[in-house]
Amino acid sequence: MNERGGRTGPHTISVPVLIVGGSLVGLSTSLFLGRLGVPHMLVERHAGTSIHPRGRGNNVRTMELFRVAGVEKAIQEAAATLAVNKGILQTPTLTGDAGEWLFKDIDPGGGLARFSPSAWCLCSQNDLEPVLLDNARRHGGDLRFATELMSFDAGTTGVTAVVKSRETGEHTTIRADYLVAADGPRSPVREQLGIAHSGPGDLFHNVSLTFRSRRLADVVGERHFIVCYLTNPEADGALLPVDNRENWVFHAPWHPEQGQTLEEFTDERCVEHIRRAVGVADLDVEITGKAPWHAAQRVARSYRSGRVFLAGDSAHEMSPTGAFGSNTGIQDAHNLAWKLAAVLDGWAGDHLLDTYDAERRPVAEATSARAAARSAEHSHPGFAAPAGAGGGPQRGILNVALGYRYPQGAVVGADPAAPVVPESLDLTGGPGSRAPHLWVRHGDERMSTLDLYERSLVLLSDADEPNAWHEAAIRLADELALPLRSYRVGTGTQADLVPEDAADWAERHGTGPGGAVLVRPDGFVAWRSPAPDPDAEQVLRQVLRTGLAVG
Repeated sequence: MNERGGRTGPHTISVPVLIVGGSLVGLSTSLFLGRLGVPHMLVERHAGTSIHPRGRGNNVRTMELFRVAGVEKAIQEAAATLAVNKGILQTPTLTGDAGEWLFKDIDPGGGLARFSPSAWCLCSQNDLEPVLLDNARRHGGDLRFATELMSFDAGTTGVTAVVKSRETGEHTTIRADYLVAADGPRSPVREQLGIAHSGPGDLFHNVSLTFRSRRLADVVGERHFIVCYLTNPEADGALLPVDNRENWVFHAPWHPEQGQTLEEFTDERCVEHIRRAVGVADLDVEITGKAPWHAAQRVARSYRSGRVFLAGDSAHEMSPTGAFGSNTGIQDAHNLAWKLAAVLDGWAGDHLLDTYDAERRPVAEATSARAAARSAEHSHPGFAAPAGAGGGPQRGILNVALGYRYPQGAVVGADPAAPVVPESLDLTGGPGSRAPHLWVRHGDERMSTLDLYERSLVLLSDADEPNAWHEAAIRLADELALPLRSYRVGTGTQADLVPEDAADWAERHGTGPGGAVLVRPDGFVAWRSPAPDPDAEQVLRQVLRTGLAVG
């Protein structure tokens, strides 16, 4: 470990950040912190990464984050088996011509390329987690599996935790500046902190069945779906391909509220249920695994308690339809990581960490409601939706996945009354929104403007002379000891970034000639000015101090 972390005794370790939980969100937190040079430890009670094919839908915003973190290509390679699977099918059975596609292609016509350099990726959790684990360790993460959090005490100056190796029984004391709880929906950390939930609670219950069937691929044929909702009232369920050949997952409805027990899901009953749902009475089915799961709509009432933060399922539970929960959790981790790095490195004040709750909790509340509505739209097995739920297949999906905003938080000039999820997709550079994507040349390199945002604040301004915003950014980066990069955009001789096809960068970012846009390390717009300002340095200094909670 570097000077920010190390051993203080034979069984005591000091580290800036302790992450509890090593699933998708914990591993993502580790990766993002490692990329920012923040020493940390992760503990996970299980012996390894997930072995169950679940949590497969990675939306475009998540893939943008993985792109900037350098793992997008590796994830795409891990997901190659399901690369052809694009749509969602709803049908009584897989025999005959009945049924309809809720959508046949997640990005028909390739229109998403106007907004992003990335695309949705269907990568199951058991394939994704090893990629994250490998890269998190490459970036210096101290990741310890088969290690359980036994207790923690959070004080005003730090957190003291005791963890136990489940292999050796050895106890180790961890002293951390901050603790990130990514320890799941039944989070012991959240329970100890006494943080309550809002939301309606449990929605429905399913049992996830993994099975083998060589003949099912012939029944499915060329219908390469992400998921197929089988609606036979006597045997409904959701069918998901694992390899499009012989490995499959089937979500069967489970009704514990009616007294139904897990013991009733015998192999024989599950085989018969799958056969009836598919519509082939003699289909070869070999059950290989069973895992009960619960869909819920809950959001923690606070994401921060002193030096402890909640992320992922410990902070919010959502219906799985649309994979909103895992994506929201990964985006939680990304939002929190740069703020922890900024505070630990001394270029932001502690109150910046309060904006994690102010920004991410409203997103979870809006997204969890959308996830429940999507389950109603898709008639998810086991979900008896309230009357009036839904609103039409795929209504506003991109707005939720990519267009959400932070009306309040570490932004200057945003409308605090604006909706978190707008009615239409608006990626035009407004403060609090994800910065626009634009292909540019940086020297000999072709890149997206989104590739600029990770390790520093970024100021974009015109390539014309004079440029007071650019000069102010350079002086303030030195004066305030900030990681602040300034790029002049345009076609002039002073240009650092040259847009492709002579695109008007200022128009795309909602500003005008001589204006400027300040973008945070997470790719969200912190502030913008539509025009030059005679006191550019003082204006920018105040924006930085306000946004970073300095002074």
